[in-house]
Amino acid sequence: MRRRQTLSENPITRGSLVALLAAVLFGATTPVVHHFGAGVGAFATAALLYGGAALGAAFRRRRVEEPPVGTSHLPRVLLVAIFGAALAPAAFAWGLQRTGGLATSLLLNLEAVFTVILAFAFYREPIGKRVVLACGLMVSGGVVLSFRMGQGGSWNALGLGALLLATLAWALDNTLTRPLADLEPRAVVFWTACTGAPLPVAAALVAGDSWPGTDALLALIAAGAVGYGLSLRFYLEAQRIVGAARTGSLFALAPFVGAALAYVLGDRSGLASVLGASVLFALAVYLHVTEVHGHRHVHEPIEHDHAHTHDDGHHDHVHDPMPNGAHSHPHEHGPHAHAHAHGEDLHHRHHQ
Repeated sequence: MRRRQTLSENPITRGSLVALLAAVLFGATTPVVHHFGAGVGAFATAALLYGGAALGAAFRRRRVEEPPVGTSHLPRVLLVAIFGAALAPAAFAWGLQRTGGLATSLLLNLEAVFTVILAFAFYREPIGKRVVLACGLMVSGGVVLSFRMGQGGSWNALGLGALLLATLAWALDNTLTRPLADLEPRAVVFWTACTGAPLPVAAALVAGDSWPGTDALLALIAAGAVGYGLSLRFYLEAQRIVGAARTGSLFALAPFVGAALAYVLGDRSGLASVLGASVLFALAVYLHVTEVHGHRHVHEPIEHDHAHTHDDGHHDHVHDPMPNGAHSHPHEHGPHAHAHAHGEDLHHRHHQ
């Protein structure tokens, strides 16, 4: 009789925790950007955030066991940079300056909903009842949160539109990033940031954006290194395990962190609506973390290159000598059938 797998051994739980860590790091930057980005041009803010992400990645050593970013990946890296490093943060910074930081932090849950929809449309990732229910709870939380508009919340229509554009652009970024998640994450962050940062710099110069003083400049660069660089690395690692839809949906924790910090910084409007929305968002996160997915499935023959070990039940090819720990190289998998708990990782992107 096969032993029942505990939550701590469940790959979906493990990937979910990594995604939640990415969300915490990103969510913490929202009130920071709102505070130090006041009076700074939207494109200038985006340039500093992704400049910080590039600097943070540049000081990290490459994981030799991970496959590097190659020239064949550059077109996708460029698309990710356009949507995620230029358009999204510029629209986010512009909208953030015209709405309350607390409300903005929670409205970012729309990114999760858009990501789930796009992951299903592009990759046909299996989305069960729990994910659908979680997304429904997020949307309901957004509806509850909208009541703040009649409670003195600092909103305007243009700011809301800019935030919606930002969440959609980041959802496209999340979806386009999925094939890059199996590469060395530091390199993906570095090349995405280096490719994306010059775009808002050029736009800021053309638009005549205002730039911050020294303190705000350093704060925005630091926020970029942590909330956009390190956070993206964990996000990529989570995508490897649970896929784009679940990782994007789990990113709903980011607004909780941002909302808590915004409250500490003094944004106290519409607290009852915020608390009600927070309960709904928390239930959505719980549904993801406790999800278990396992069934008998068939692996088709495939050849690919990614980091792996030889004790995971999927890599039984032989080396001479046999390496210790994780390593990467092109390798083949023959057809194989078995049953175990798994996420939407590189070896389990089936549609059953």
